[in-house]
Amino acid sequence: MEKILVTGATGQLGSELKVLSENYSQYEWFFADRTAISLNNIKLLKEQLELIKPTIILNCGAYTAVDKAETETELADVVNHLAVEVLATYAKEHGVKLIHISTDYVFDGTSSTALNEDAVTNPINVYGATKRAGELAAMVVNPDVLIIRTSWVYSRFGNNFVKTMKRLLQERDTISVVNDQIGSPTYAADLAQAMMEIVTAQEWIPGIYNYSNEGEISWYEFVLAIQEITGDSCEVSGIPSSSYPTPAARPAFSLLDKSKIKEVYGVTVPDYKESLRKCLKFKV
Repeated sequence: MEKILVTGATGQLGSELKVLSENYSQYEWFFADRTAISLNNIKLLKEQLELIKPTIILNCGAYTAVDKAETETELADVVNHLAVEVLATYAKEHGVKLIHISTDYVFDGTSSTALNEDAVTNPINVYGATKRAGELAAMVVNPDVLIIRTSWVYSRFGNNFVKTMKRLLQERDTISVVNDQIGSPTYAADLAQAMMEIVTAQEWIPGIYNYSNEGEISWYEFVLAIQEITGDSCEVSGIPSSSYPTPAARPAFSLLDKSKIKEVYGVTVPDYKESLRKCLKFKV
């Protein structure tokens, strides 16, 4: 029986894969938290992989504290770059399939059209730079790695934008949300499903793929969509990014073109509102 190792198992995507795993009993599943798989300790990571002996690795673990990464540069680089290189090397040496999750933050945000997998990368923050370094390192040591870039991930699990905004819409009379950063959200349950469609596909076709839900919106419009579903009466106003300064810069435009994953693997990509409704049916 093939063994699937899921890193970052307690995160949003890892948690959704755990739910989904019940539909894939043909695999042995190993859900690894930070103690079972130490992405921040390269030497230990190598030993842990040899113990677990996976035949498929779904790398959902990452250093994702975008603002904190500006000061915790070394830690972000170990987790997002050097650990990914170790996973890719292990996968190469043992004939293991590796799906690695990356980010829209590898782009600088200057595009005005949806970004495909060949678009020029130019990260504008440490998080994006370390994630891009991880992509490059993985592809150098293992050309058979499959990378999925995603954006604005949310879920019923963990802390995320949807949960925070749902709470604020209930607690406050007014909230202000950035309206000049454009992209598309990703419901982690949809991404988990796409990953399993790739894992179970008849042919493994490596490379970089994009995945997010369909739609082109700002964070402000995303909150309006949440409000539309919840029915909360809070007043929501849009503000420019300059009115909400953060330690790390964010790309102003990072909409991902999903044509490749749809064509190569036949993956269905739901509309963002449809997926948002599904998520909000849970008590998030």
